[in-house]
Amino acid sequence: MGPSALEVADIFRAHGPALRLAQRSHLSLGQLKVMTAIEQCRTQALGGHVLRCTGCARDQVSYNSCRNRHCPKCQSQAAKRWLEARQADLLPVDYYHVVFTLPAPISDIAYCNKAVVYGMLFEIAAETLTTIAADPKHLGAQVGATLVLHTWGSALTHHPHVHGIVPGGGLSPDGKRWVSCKPGFFLSVRVLSRLFRRRFLEALEQAHRTGKLQFFGDNVGLVDPKSFARWLAPLRKIEWVVYAKRPFAGPEAVLAYLSRYTHRVAIANSRLVAMDERGVTFKWKDYRDKSNPDRPRHKTMTLDADEFMRRFLLHVLPMGFHRIRHFGLIANNGRKEKLALARELLHVATVVSSAQGADANAVTDEPVRPNFVCTHCGAHMLVVESFVRGQTIRAPPLALGAP
Repeated sequence: MGPSALEVADIFRAHGPALRLAQRSHLSLGQLKVMTAIEQCRTQALGGHVLRCTGCARDQVSYNSCRNRHCPKCQSQAAKRWLEARQADLLPVDYYHVVFTLPAPISDIAYCNKAVVYGMLFEIAAETLTTIAADPKHLGAQVGATLVLHTWGSALTHHPHVHGIVPGGGLSPDGKRWVSCKPGFFLSVRVLSRLFRRRFLEALEQAHRTGKLQFFGDNVGLVDPKSFARWLAPLRKIEWVVYAKRPFAGPEAVLAYLSRYTHRVAIANSRLVAMDERGVTFKWKDYRDKSNPDRPRHKTMTLDADEFMRRFLLHVLPMGFHRIRHFGLIANNGRKEKLALARELLHVATVVSSAQGADANAVTDEPVRPNFVCTHCGAHMLVVESFVRGQTIRAPPLALGAP
């Protein structure tokens, strides 16, 4: 199978049935649903339609997508709709990229407590940003943030962290001024890191006291409060990674960045190299290789097919869990009014988006009406036949290049 043709779906179709049998008691319902969705995506199993070109009269079969948020092939339209809605929220100010990362020991228990720990990661990261920004010693303003959850490292390991896009300033406490950050500087990373560490550990202790955490395997002893307290102690002394990048070069750069990050899945099909008797080979970035500090070293890794699928399925989110959230100025509650006030104080006109009023966070099963274009002549294509799940078309269309 050539590198350009290989997809995550091919790996699950080839090796998924054996994994289901071997791990039937360990795979969650959510993971099984993701496997099935990816395997069936854009195949006859989901139905589809036949397109006919209005120019050259060629026919083409187009199968329906699964629209699962973990599928590498189904994110482009969702990302496009989300970005259209977000365009109206951008302000003519510098934007900063902030990353909050959980230490490895907490990542271990997060896997068995995804909804609790991931939700905590969102809330504490947002609280840290808004608390420090509101302090007159740092900024003295109400800021906003869009936070995006990623749970993977480049090698598909479990590495929960949130990426934040934050405008470089906010509303003054009385709402009468726009308070800007110092040029090229948002907030002290050291101050953010210390507060994030303290508040997250406090929230984790509270979750343990109220019985919201589950422990399995090597961590089962942490059910005991004293053992849990001893386990937490070293985490109070290490540095927690909070990272802030320099400001983006204008709103267009912010949108370009968001388009790469908001609807990303654990691994893109473009990173897959080969599937053979050795396993699955894919490209990854080694951030620990310091031979070039400015750029991570690009490498390839080969994993047994079962291990590749296991790592991919580590990143299946709990059902109904929102991986993109907005806080502060751009929280869904009161966003329109606060952004209008910010634009007034910045002396800019209100932007109206074509997607304004839509719920940009909603994961919808409503199909987007596409504008089909013939790959042969570029003319518009029309739907001439539709077929439901599992139904075969009456006759195969002519192959491209056939008379």
